Amino acid sequence: MTDLPKAATARTSVDDAIVLIVDDDPSMRRALTNLFQSVGLRVEAFGSAAEIMEAKPPAVPSCLVLDIRLPGSSGFDLQSDLAKANIHTPIIFITGHGDIPMTVRAMKSGAIDFLTKPVRDQDMLDAVQAAIERDRRRRNIEESVAGVRSRFEGLSARQRDILILVASGLMNKQVAAELGLAEITVKIYRGQIMRKMGAKSLADLVRMVEALGISRPGGKVQT
Repeated sequence: MTDLPKAATARTSVDDAIVLIVDDDPSMRRALTNLFQSVGLRVEAFGSAAEIMEAKPPAVPSCLVLDIRLPGSSGFDLQSDLAKANIHTPIIFITGHGDIPMTVRAMKSGAIDFLTKPVRDQDMLDAVQAAIERDRRRRNIEESVAGVRSRFEGLSARQRDILILVASGLMNKQVAAELGLAEITVKIYRGQIMRKMGAKSLADLVRMVEALGISRPGGKVQT
């Protein structure tokens, strides 16, 4: 690694974020570990793909600095294995033998960045910070959606039907006609739904339903 520029020596606000390193070169693992720790990041380093696959995925914002060429499974193989395991840790590839096709393959497979050794410290820190922030946003979104899903699952079947119809743009009178209910009954259900879902407006309900990926199957609600 190259010397860290003075402008980059200030400790970064990273909360409890962690950087995972997979590189079969012990000296590279040490250099990267020292660099990340110098700005307050926690680090876990591994010498092979097999080692990290045996470890428990971090429950905090994180990223993976991954060497392309590894003993046994390659960095690309590990990227594929993580995806199959539904592990979405952002990946920064590093290599001493990069070329355009390799870079294209890495980025098309979802890598955050592709850096060629020797890597400037600031370039590495910038890539890691961007990757951690992306993972933080992903986790926040997933947590928010999980909360919405939990509230949705707490609704009765009828309330779910009405929610989906209302979020699809139907007025109370139209919902009532489709479900064979009185309009006043739909209004009562709608008020219950707003409270249970923690929604302050119709727009909130629409966003929640969109986040859950729910729509009217075949144009009709199945009850």
